[in-house]
Amino acid sequence: MMSQQQINGRRRFLSQMVTSMAVIPFGSLALAGGEADGTGVRPSATPARNAANSFGPLKQIDAGLLRIGYAEVGPAHGPAVILLHGWPYDIHSFVDVAPVLAANGFRVIVPHLRGHGSTRFLSDTTPRNAQQSVVALDILALMDALNIKKATLAGYDWGARTANIIAALWPERCQALVSVNGYLINNLERNKLPLPPRAEWGWWYQYYFATERGRAGLEANRRELAKLIWQFNSPKWSFDDATFSRTAASFDNPDYVSIVIHNYRWRLSLAAGDPQYDDLEKRLAAAPPIPVPTITLDGDSDGVVPATDGQAYAGKFSGKRHHRIIRGVGHNLPQEAPRDFAQAVLDAGSL
Repeated sequence: MMSQQQINGRRRFLSQMVTSMAVIPFGSLALAGGEADGTGVRPSATPARNAANSFGPLKQIDAGLLRIGYAEVGPAHGPAVILLHGWPYDIHSFVDVAPVLAANGFRVIVPHLRGHGSTRFLSDTTPRNAQQSVVALDILALMDALNIKKATLAGYDWGARTANIIAALWPERCQALVSVNGYLINNLERNKLPLPPRAEWGWWYQYYFATERGRAGLEANRRELAKLIWQFNSPKWSFDDATFSRTAASFDNPDYVSIVIHNYRWRLSLAAGDPQYDDLEKRLAAAPPIPVPTITLDGDSDGVVPATDGQAYAGKFSGKRHHRIIRGVGHNLPQEAPRDFAQAVLDAGSL
């Protein structure tokens, strides 16, 4: 059996091999350079991005309350990495990240969250609940269904929150963590407090969704609204129509509107959660620390969450943590800067 030092050395060697590759299956991405400067800011190269890149046919598995649709890349017996998307996005945020991790020997799982893509509820009678704890339980159920005892978890937006929750409450299931925008676990009482006007402006859509007009608008204009939010969240990201359309197909899920509306109304205490999860939510409201090795990331051109030095939430991470700021990148960090995101996943396991 290899020692941890040997494993880390192997990962570094494989990472260097990927750097020298001109073409990687499923997309073009190099891990060259990009070392952080003294401020923790990493310049982000612009790898070739092709909207034709695809995961190929997705898999489906019954897990908990759902039949989850997911992409799988890499060796079946490799160490597991689970990549978790945000809203309004989908698994294609990781279409150029996953093959790099697979080339490094990882088994990469990229699931559609509830209400997205090919993920479906097993029962028509299950409440279309999207409070934070149940989304985390979905991923634990997926891990159980796939016989994954422990995985590196990496995500942004809804996905980062979900990964945070698992790392905090079930650290024995989390090998390492990559979290865009840091510590994102919700406290409903704190959420009732007003934010500075600039921050409130950035969250305009959650107030829109608090109204029935907003629900009707999401139902009727889900693609147009998502594209507007992409542009606002990532003002320097020049995505094309094909890239957007590839993801927008995931919004045709029959539960998409119900899940999105409940998620944002629940955060504002305008919709109730399921009482069976009250104990979990109480534990999360106490802001439990995250003990696993973590890399936190910010894009310095994020239109909704301004980049910081990460010190405001440093105390929430009791394990080793490094913070990086990626230049020229917005809210959908893994799709805008796949090289940097993949490198963070590789590095988190070596902290």
